[in-house]
Parts: sequence; C-alpha cells; structure tokens
Amino acid sequence: MKHILILTAAILAATVSGFAQPQNAFDLEFTTVKEAPITSIKNQYRSGTCWCFSALSFLESEVIKAKGLKEEAYPDFSEMFIVRNAYHDRAVKYVRLDGKMNLAAGSDFGDVLEVIRTYGLMPQGAYSGMNYGTDLPVQGEMDAALKGYADAITKNPNRKLTPAWQKGFDGILDAYLGAIPQEFTFDGVTYTPESYRDAMGINPDDYIGLTSYTHHPFYTSFAIEVEDNWRWSQSWNLPLDEFMAVIDYAVDNGYTVLWGGDVSEKGFTRDGFALLLAEKPAETSGSDQERWVGKAGGRLDAPKSIEEEVVTQETRQEMFDNKLSTDDHGMHLFGTAKDQYGNKYYLIKNSWGETGKYNGIWYMSVPFCQAKALNIVVNKNAIPKEIRKKIGLK
Repeated sequence: MKHILILTAAILAATVSGFAQPQNAFDLEFTTVKEAPITSIKNQYRSGTCWCFSALSFLESEVIKAKGLKEEAYPDFSEMFIVRNAYHDRAVKYVRLDGKMNLAAGSDFGDVLEVIRTYGLMPQGAYSGMNYGTDLPVQGEMDAALKGYADAITKNPNRKLTPAWQKGFDGILDAYLGAIPQEFTFDGVTYTPESYRDAMGINPDDYIGLTSYTHHPFYTSFAIEVEDNWRWSQSWNLPLDEFMAVIDYAVDNGYTVLWGGDVSEKGFTRDGFALLLAEKPAETSGSDQERWVGKAGGRLDAPKSIEEEVVTQETRQEMFDNKLSTDDHGMHLFGTAKDQYGNKYYLIKNSWGETGKYNGIWYMSVPFCQAKALNIVVNKNAIPKEIRKKIGLK
C-alpha cells in the first residue's frame, strides 16, 4: 500500500534553556492559515448527540457570518430542543416500521435540519434540557427507557395502537429533558421556536449534504447507508477531488463545514490530531470521548515519525464497503492550518469539552479527511459554481 511521509522524527528533545519544548506527541507546531468565527466549546459528555452539537455549532457560525455579529452577541442554540423533537419523530417512524430500524442516541445532520424546519429553534438560555440532575448530559438511562417503551408499543398487545402511546413517549422525554414551552422570552423579546428560527435567519433549504462514493453515480443524490441516517437524508455524490475542493472553497470564502465520519483510527488521538495511520484501536466505553480515543494513559502514544496513507477514490470506497469507515462522530470544520513542514490541516471544533492539547480543537490532516469523511454539509453558496452546476443547483 502506498504511503506518504509527512514528517521526520525529532532528533532530540530540547533541554537547554531557550529551545522550544515539544508541544505534543508529534512535536508539531501549527500556524493558522484561515479560520472562521466559532462559538465556545461545548461538551456532549455521556450522550451520543455529536450530530446535534456539531450541527448547531455550524449553524451558530452561519448566523455569525450572515449577521456580522461581534463575539458578545454570538448565539448559543439549545441542543436538547433538537434532541427532544428528533426523538419524538424517530419513535413514530420506529413504531411504523415495527421496530425494524435503529432507535438510539446517534443520528445524522439531516435530522437537525428537519427538526428546525418542522419545529423551529430555541436558545440554550430558554431550554437547557437538563432536567435529570446533572450539569452535563448523562443520557444512558433515558435512552434505555425510551427504547424499552417503544419496543413495548411495537408488540401492539391491543392489536390496535391507541392515541395515548405518543403522549406516553413524550412524557418520558419531558421527565428527562423538560417540557418545551410554546413561547419564551429571550433578550427581552417573546418568541415561539418558529419565530426564533426565523429571527436567526436560518433556512434549512440553504444547506446541502455532500459525499463521495462509487457505489452510486456521481452528480446524483442518495441516502448514505448507515443506521443513524434514519430520516434517509440525501447527500449529493461528488468525485473525491471535487468533494475536497468544496471544503477548501468554503473555508477560503469564510464559511465553515459540518463534518461527519470515522474517528476510530489510532491516528485520531487525545492530543488533538487526526492522522491517517493504519492501526485501528479496540472500542472502549464510558464517555463519548473515551469511546473513540480511550481513557487517559490507556492509548498508545503515536510515534514521532508518521506516515500517512495515500487516499484514492478506490481506497476510500474500500474502507466504506469493508466497514473500516463508519459513522462514528460529527464535528465542525472551521479553518485550515499548516505545520512547520508545510503540511496542511483542517481546524476542527469537537464537542468533548475543552480537552486535549488544544482545548477542544483538533488538527485533521488532508489524508484523514479524504478517507474518513462520510459526508459534509455546507451552505449552498459555499459550493463552487462549476460544481453547483453539475448537481443542478442554481
């Protein structure tokens, strides 16, 4: 298999006063090339809600860009408002399909956009969704209760569903997350969730999902075949070079990118790196961060000499077909950087709190992004005109 050498080993750690100390396991130094404004780092903690945290972070940056907001006026949208409504819709579909779909915490970016389209949006200050006695999300009990209830309904012991079952499901959600107010006052203005969405200027039709696989024709749309895509949200299929060109065009023009993909590679480290190394770690348990990168001290440090795989359209497809690239995690891509060797990286905002060497920010290499991004979502104006024409966007 082809590889590309992206960095040489550091000969000796500096021990003399005046020499720079290593900043990370790879002894890399980064210079930001381009970045868009982002809101503060959040922590999904013990919940499988990265899809929501990352999507709302992306939309917060969209509002900042569109309105030209100063930092003191940055929005902070309620993740649990989205989660609460998404769970309701998912349960309805789960029962319609007699339980033959996934009812769990994970979901997909299209879910967030559809909730916003149907139900609106709320600020964190008006609905925190933390009704179960912890400061950060701990949702294992809620997830189990919701799944158990929905499974009981699918057995249909009355041979006919009653009008009460959805109210019962919503009652569990209300107990754990709190009832959603029909109106709320925020910054001295009274809103409904729909009017707040409109005041923020968010139109779900402005956002386009993109992917790059060969099992569907290029320049057509399809629902990526992963269980978390339960709404069967569509992504437009581009050749890999054009897929990457969209990311670069978006960043160069002041937009950000919603990134979904695989983070189970060894090269996705606790230190704040995403590098395409060959070895795959064993799955761990606990918080969402521990699930993918292990406990502190429990994961091997990466070597100081790194080789990354060269990614082609064919190898990318092989990873997906062989379940080596799965829908692990959603994050927010908001800029580019380079290391002291001139290698390019994408700036990634994660939702695991201010953790790692860069306080919640990861540096993702180009090969990692090429191989492991299952899909992205961007503002339709962040797509180059020639590519928009190929997929029929005006």
